[in-house]
Amino acid sequence: MSSAAQPSAAAKTSNARVSLSPCTLNNLGTVRKLNSVLFPIRYAERFYKDILLPEAEHYCQLLYYNDIPVGTVCCRIENDAASGASKLYIMTMGVLAPYRGLGLGARCLTQVLEAASAATKPRIKSIYLHVQVSNEHARGFYEHHGFKVSHLFENYYKKIEPRDAWVLEREVDAPPAST
Repeated sequence: MSSAAQPSAAAKTSNARVSLSPCTLNNLGTVRKLNSVLFPIRYAERFYKDILLPEAEHYCQLLYYNDIPVGTVCCRIENDAASGASKLYIMTMGVLAPYRGLGLGARCLTQVLEAASAATKPRIKSIYLHVQVSNEHARGFYEHHGFKVSHLFENYYKKIEPRDAWVLEREVDAPPAST
């Protein structure tokens, strides 16, 4: 089949059912399986307990494409008692390779950004994450969505090479004031 006959990414997603659902005890096995395929790191049991906390509901989501689980996003809220500000840390975000290029990662990120923007207790000021220095594709994706490199974290990864990570961050848009 020639590339001209291939449906575009827009055509593939226009008729598709794309949805996000909170991570729950019922779908935790699916999240574990996706993480084992998507990421070169094995996550500790604590990670999976934390994504089930009630305050994580809007920030830890399973992504479905035509009812097939194809990705996840898992974040945690970090409170800074000294400043009173809160940050959202994107612990993991990934989409299975055959489903990349369909705007699904952007959909996950938009969900997180909208939830963070709407949050009032705690008020989330910014979102940040680590990206392995060799992962130019991921860095470009986040920069395209308004993230900027904050700094280089040397030896962030202990069991994979390269060990260094970029820290990317962006401010969260405040929700419109109620009238």
